[in-house]
Amino acid sequence: MSAWVLMPAAGSGRRFGGDMPKQYLCAADKPLIAHALDALLAHPGTAGAVVALAQDDPYWPGWTSLHGKPVMACMGGLERADSVLAALRALPAGVAEDTLLLVHDAARPHLRANDIGKLVDAATACADGAILAAPVRDTLKRAGVDDRIEATEPRERLWRALTPQAFRRALLRRALEAAQAEGVAVTDEAMAVERLGLHPRLVEGREDNIKVTTPADLALVEFLLTRHT
Repeated sequence: MSAWVLMPAAGSGRRFGGDMPKQYLCAADKPLIAHALDALLAHPGTAGAVVALAQDDPYWPGWTSLHGKPVMACMGGLERADSVLAALRALPAGVAEDTLLLVHDAARPHLRANDIGKLVDAATACADGAILAAPVRDTLKRAGVDDRIEATEPRERLWRALTPQAFRRALLRRALEAAQAEGVAVTDEAMAVERLGLHPRLVEGREDNIKVTTPADLALVEFLLTRHT
């Protein structure tokens, strides 16, 4: 059974700065969102995508298919979880409740096929789902007053969450609706699933699967994408 892609893309990119949402900034001659969708829909394990957009988004190119697979758009929400839930609800009627959904950041353009395959395999085998992640390798400091070091934190067993994050349709909907009903702002899909008492699997992904949040990030993904094209 092929997976469907959900892509929240309703954010304004305020932290990046500028007038254009960061997912539409160009790197290696294409918008970041185009690279992200290309990587996912070129993979043989995916069936299509639903992209959650801001209301009256003037930048959306109006794609209806990529790599011979359907691309649908819906209106997103104020928060990431609202957009993911909107995209989930906009899936075609024929998408079964046990279909695997891959949620991926629109501004994370350097996704490699091998990581997609590892994630799909892990999430297929684990009822609680799975996410791409990277072990924390740097020394972690806790800040105190005036940005002085208060403590050094142990990094053992700590991971940085990446995307895609993969869950069955019924489970993801239940987790997001529960968080929404309780007024909890979840920062990723795994957090919503964890709140149900479940334990998604961590799948080590490439460190260069970075999310563009600063101009320096954009320059780095430009280099990475150019090197691999």
